[in-house]
Amino acid sequence: MLRHGDSGDWIGTFEGHKGAVWSAKLDNEAEFAATGSADFSVKIWDALTGDVVATLEHKHVVKSVAFSTDGARLLTAGHEKLLRVFDVQGVKEQLQMYKAEGRTGIVVLPPSPLVEMQTAQQIRKIAVLGDTLAATGEVDGTVTIWDLDAYKQTRQFKVDADVMDMEASRDGSVLTIAAGKQVYFYDVAKDFALLHSFPMPISFAEEGGASLHPRESKFVAGGSDTWVRVFDFKTGELLETHKGHHGPVRCLRYSPSGDSFATGSEDGTIRIWQNDSKSAAATSVAETAGSSN
Repeated sequence: MLRHGDSGDWIGTFEGHKGAVWSAKLDNEAEFAATGSADFSVKIWDALTGDVVATLEHKHVVKSVAFSTDGARLLTAGHEKLLRVFDVQGVKEQLQMYKAEGRTGIVVLPPSPLVEMQTAQQIRKIAVLGDTLAATGEVDGTVTIWDLDAYKQTRQFKVDADVMDMEASRDGSVLTIAAGKQVYFYDVAKDFALLHSFPMPISFAEEGGASLHPRESKFVAGGSDTWVRVFDFKTGELLETHKGHHGPVRCLRYSPSGDSFATGSEDGTIRIWQNDSKSAAATSVAETAGSSN
């Protein structure tokens, strides 16, 4: 389901998967979407029409998908213990050609993976860090850094619990990881030196996590309880607590501008919270029934 980021208004529904959808991403131009599912597939969608453009078959549950910063490659991972990279630029170009000819509803022949890179454990999350790096978070707390030019592992480290969420900052300079009852921040430019590590008053649900504000020194976190909390990025001090959900928070992210953040919950709602710079408060401005994954 695609909704407007400011208002929460419904834009369209993508129908085609036969299992739970664990991950959904738009490319930077918001022209294409990718989804990873428990039905052992990844689907690429025309975000403007809702049509399936291509289906990439996998051999197990797909837990995470991510576009490269230029949108030319798609990274997929999950229970197979493989990070796959697909060249999707050709798929996009074929679709654009068909559209120029006035043809609609076209399904493009899916590309084969450019590369498959093995991990020791199942992968929960992928984060793309700028043009050349990506990170994967595994179920045993292992974080692996990959070179997307050479397609090889460049670094590996561990956090103290299973990786539940992973986010790259807008400029790719900070990697945020939520694991167990802890949030970690790593400096990408300084060989992933640990910037901060803060204990949380919650444990992270399987899809709960944390999101760093793109401009201000704070982050938002949600997980096992129904509250959403905002913390100071430098000290870990609790700044705000927001109530409204009636189930654990499964996912959350700041908008690109940082003016709002969205949260999805097991209560079947998505809420968009508007930041008020004067009072440093947030208000629920939109709510919608539907899956929180």
